[in-house]
Amino acid sequence: MPINNSDTNATPKTWNMPPAMQIDAAKKYTAALDTSLGSFKIELLASESPKTVNNFVFLARQKFYDGVIFHRIIKTFMIQGGDPTGTGCGGPGYQFADELPVKHSYEVGMVAMANSGSNTNGSQFFICTGADSKFLDRQPNYTQFGRVIEGLDIVQKMAAVPVAYGNGEMSKPQIPPVIKGITISEV
Repeated sequence: MPINNSDTNATPKTWNMPPAMQIDAAKKYTAALDTSLGSFKIELLASESPKTVNNFVFLARQKFYDGVIFHRIIKTFMIQGGDPTGTGCGGPGYQFADELPVKHSYEVGMVAMANSGSNTNGSQFFICTGADSKFLDRQPNYTQFGRVIEGLDIVQKMAAVPVAYGNGEMSKPQIPPVIKGITISEV
């Protein structure tokens, strides 16, 4: 299996608009992520962030995330993945609006969309891993759409991988954790 989609000669899948609604926001969903360092499960917050959960479910079911790395890791802050290019600049080919205000603190295990400004969500997301993520409570500009409910030790193991300098900070994993696959379940 390639480290990420950019390691193949294939162009990552893209779409020109966000997916049509395919989830029922009144139902509960989980995402089981199988990674190169182990597995963990996320409770998806469909009733709070239906468009964002719908987007994540769509991309997971399309296998968009399979083979994608966690390209940015700051141990006491967060791990970030979801970019098929592995650079922090890639996405699914479209953007969609934020679902704010947030309803929770950015505590350890909270899952939120990464963005480059208002209403620029795509495929990249982050998982809070330490005390430094709490500063986001003062600037809650990242749509929360899940929380880790099983395997937080795996997430912390991912946060502890050695990093090097890259993109202006010590956050580039020397051996990036890889998403092998994501299984979406309706519970």
